[in-house]
Amino acid sequence: MKYPKIPLAQTVVQLLKAKNIQHIVLSPGSRNAPLTIGFTYNTFFKCYSVVDERCAAFFAMGIAQQIQQPVAVVCTSGSALLNYYPAVAEAFYSNIPLVVLSADRPKHLIGIGDGQTINQEHVFKNHILYSANLKQDLNEENKLEKDNLPIIKSIENKIEKYLELQETIQNYNEKEINTALNISISKNGPVHVNIPFNEPLYDIVEELTVSPQLMPIKESNLEIENLEAFKTIWKASKRKLVLVGVNQPNSVAQKHLDSLAEDDSVLVLTETTSNIHHHKFIPGIDKLIGAFNQDDFKKLQPEILLTFGGLIVSKKIKKFLREFKPKHHWHVGEHNANDTFFVLDKVFKTSVNTFFSNFLENTTTVKSDFNPYWLAQFNNRRKNHKTYMEAIPFSDFQVFNQLLSTIPDNSILQVGNSSAIRYTQLFDLNKTIKVFCNRGTSGIDGSTSTAIGTAAIAQEQTVFITGDLSFFYDSNALWNKYIPNNFRIIVINNSGGGIFRILPGHKNTSNFDEFFETKHNLTAKQLCSMFNFEYAQASSEIDLTENLQHFYTKSEKPKLLEVFTPSKINDEILLNYFSKIK
Repeated sequence: MKYPKIPLAQTVVQLLKAKNIQHIVLSPGSRNAPLTIGFTYNTFFKCYSVVDERCAAFFAMGIAQQIQQPVAVVCTSGSALLNYYPAVAEAFYSNIPLVVLSADRPKHLIGIGDGQTINQEHVFKNHILYSANLKQDLNEENKLEKDNLPIIKSIENKIEKYLELQETIQNYNEKEINTALNISISKNGPVHVNIPFNEPLYDIVEELTVSPQLMPIKESNLEIENLEAFKTIWKASKRKLVLVGVNQPNSVAQKHLDSLAEDDSVLVLTETTSNIHHHKFIPGIDKLIGAFNQDDFKKLQPEILLTFGGLIVSKKIKKFLREFKPKHHWHVGEHNANDTFFVLDKVFKTSVNTFFSNFLENTTTVKSDFNPYWLAQFNNRRKNHKTYMEAIPFSDFQVFNQLLSTIPDNSILQVGNSSAIRYTQLFDLNKTIKVFCNRGTSGIDGSTSTAIGTAAIAQEQTVFITGDLSFFYDSNALWNKYIPNNFRIIVINNSGGGIFRILPGHKNTSNFDEFFETKHNLTAKQLCSMFNFEYAQASSEIDLTENLQHFYTKSEKPKLLEVFTPSKINDEILLNYFSKIK
């Protein structure tokens, strides 16, 4: 087998293999050549080549999101590393394991005006779980640079000292790499390993020259605390609200969900990204509370708010719970808890299943009309929702109604941010569909790349629904040779950032059109031609219905369906919806 000659590159590659980190997303460069050689010549690794580093990082994140294991991204020195930042931030807030491996120049070449050189150490310091800044090997090519090598008169002493220093550097690097990888694995988040290499960078050897030591992950001691006091408060409360954020599919045992559903004093609110279903849960938060008055909010105000999962999409539920505060807010989860509603008073730092196994055990249900009342209200809104959808003209809302009802069973649905995820929240989805969205930072910048990462690794068909601005923003995502033929993209093109029409502002002015809505006349047709996608378009309900009949069938290319909708009626249709369905 072929290996990079540089011991530090060998060390990095061997330790990733030892930690079973198999998926490596590489972006081309010279300074990272030792790593590229090490990964691509080793058949253990599944390597991907993605030129655009921003796309590469989100692509890697899409893979990690599905396999729930670290995926590594590898780049050269300089600004290439900075292009990872949006995905690093998303991984940080979404608890997705991402390992950033950045090649760097030696210290003596930094800050002297050398090309493709920036200060890379701790570059992600506010959005990273760990930064490992490795030390350069002392070898025949660089040992005279005297970074830390004292002047030694005796040749024998000099050789001995040199070997001693190299061993110290090797031990330090092994410890730092192990620590970073262990943290990413155990805490599900991004880590950064910065790796200095000196030239020559392309030399290859036939045998390994180092055997790095593997440091095991320390056992986590998340012991469940005594819950009796909290059980007492729970049993005494007649209005308990359980709010579920972003959640991996099938991660919460059904028996715990059934226990919550059996208690009439418990109302469970979920979002599409919760991936949790039960006929006694409410899966459309904004559908329920969108047209509430003060009396409605007072009726819904809980005594206890119990949350688990990731970040919440609904702004309406955040506003409600910040104004009508519960007496207690308890959060369950192994990661950091957010005081989203400014009343968090208890964090149970354990897994959701462990918590419910202990908390719901021997807990009696409480007689209450809390769940039955609000479930009846919600079911009434469901009926009115159907009536409203039948009455409205062709628009963004009507398009989502058609799209979400035709996605095949057992698909993976990736949803773009901004309007796309908000519309999706208003519909009851097929329970067999797994839903994902980049809600860590909620940016539009990498949704397409993330969806493609998912499609590249998933066994199921991946469907991606996005708005036009988000799609064009991340259009380089299509420059990717790993897109499977069953991948499907649906772009809702309303000629601009339609969400700004829903928000307060002075609409229908030249200033609004240019600087907020950013109106355009772009289409995806030429991009599809360039990147070998099968393209179709629709601009009416009839067009859309006809296209959807064969859109998901087997094909020799991935497909993109662009749906053109009017730009000036969508806001009115959506804003009227909430009052009409109440």
